[in-house]
Amino acid sequence: MIQKLYKIGIFLILLSGSIGVKAQEGTVLPKQYADSVFQGIQATSPGLEHNRIITRATMYGAGFTNVFDTYLSPQEYRGIDFRISRESMRMTKWMKGNVSLQTFFQADLGYTHNKVDNNNTFSGLANWNYGLHYNFPITSNFKLLAGGVGDFNGGFVYNLRNGNNPASARAFINLAASGMAIWNLRIKNSLLTLRYQINLPLMGVMFSPNYGQSYYEIFTLGHWDGVIKFTSLYNQPSMRQMLTADFPVGRARMRFGYIWDAQQSNVNNIKTHTYSHVFMVGFVKELYLFPNRKYSK
Repeated sequence: MIQKLYKIGIFLILLSGSIGVKAQEGTVLPKQYADSVFQGIQATSPGLEHNRIITRATMYGAGFTNVFDTYLSPQEYRGIDFRISRESMRMTKWMKGNVSLQTFFQADLGYTHNKVDNNNTFSGLANWNYGLHYNFPITSNFKLLAGGVGDFNGGFVYNLRNGNNPASARAFINLAASGMAIWNLRIKNSLLTLRYQINLPLMGVMFSPNYGQSYYEIFTLGHWDGVIKFTSLYNQPSMRQMLTADFPVGRARMRFGYIWDAQQSNVNNIKTHTYSHVFMVGFVKELYLFPNRKYSK
């Protein structure tokens, strides 16, 4: 068991390195130019364009997960969940500079067992969000955000004892409503940033085999009828919630986070759910992006 968990941890470290590719050139923003990027505190230097200030955070975490898929088994499987995430946030010039852009990637790997502990499953899901939020400043240090998110997901559940149908694929795309609350606090000379975010899928499409249909029938024999389904709150009532706290540690800035990820569906007479409670920790970087030149002090 310990060796299996060790291998899972090594897998996630390697995976995190593969996704940490920079999208744009940037320079770490010195503290005298910005106290907290984007999340409610304005840059103190008038020479910096606010929409070029970007916050990037990478987090690692572990928690508990509950996996259920009637295509594979009528039983629930419970166990441990390893997760990594990478997030970028910045303001844009749209709607007089009141719209922010968020990209969020996360990948998790779960190892679970059934109630009688005579069977195990592996599960994994990669999730990427592209979201736009309109910012509503309430006070000088508190604001609300509302908008929409494009939600792209792909993964699997693998049952270690099944013979004919050992695995189930997960693939779905959603348009989700999204909201945030961001609160900046000063404790002595330190800045603490609290954030709560909720994403609620409203509509989308999902790949799902028909009950009792094998993947051989779909991909080899070409029996695709009914495997792509429209989804809504009716047959895919799901939700993702995230709570984070950013605070300085020396010259660095750390982030603690908690993710409650509840994904469930009832499509083609197959019921699934994955409920995860994950605690995350990582670091936050604040950068100023220059279009074609390097930053000099």
